[in-house]
Amino acid sequence: MNPKIIQGGIFSDHRGTITYVNDFDFKTIERFYTISNSEENPIRAWHGHKLDAKNFYCISGSFKIHFIKIDNWENPSKDLPIETILVNVTDSKIVHIPAGYANAIQSLEKDSKLLSFSTLPLANVAEDDVRFDSDYWKIDEQ
Repeated sequence: MNPKIIQGGIFSDHRGTITYVNDFDFKTIERFYTISNSEENPIRAWHGHKLDAKNFYCISGSFKIHFIKIDNWENPSKDLPIETILVNVTDSKIVHIPAGYANAIQSLEKDSKLLSFSTLPLANVAEDDVRFDSDYWKIDEQ
């Protein structure tokens, strides 16, 4: 499976606004958490998952979500192409990153927040969690 965008929508009227992603399937979701990077360190990188799929939804501000398909977990190539998807609070979309990828989360505004939905139970995270140095792959910070 490849990374994909699950598009949602926004409805507004005199009562307010509703954002939604009705095509997102929660059947495989085991847990979720919120990511909020510090102003001093706007990039959280690189976090790989052999088994866990990640799904990201922006609830405040904006982010660049960078991801790389890992070719070798023990010694990945430093020349792997970085793909990037921009998300912001007005997008109402979920970015699905399947297992087998490493990701980096770059906040673009102060107080940006991202929801992350994970498919792996917390009890199995230790066997799946692969961290790489933050500069292993170079991210354009603009």
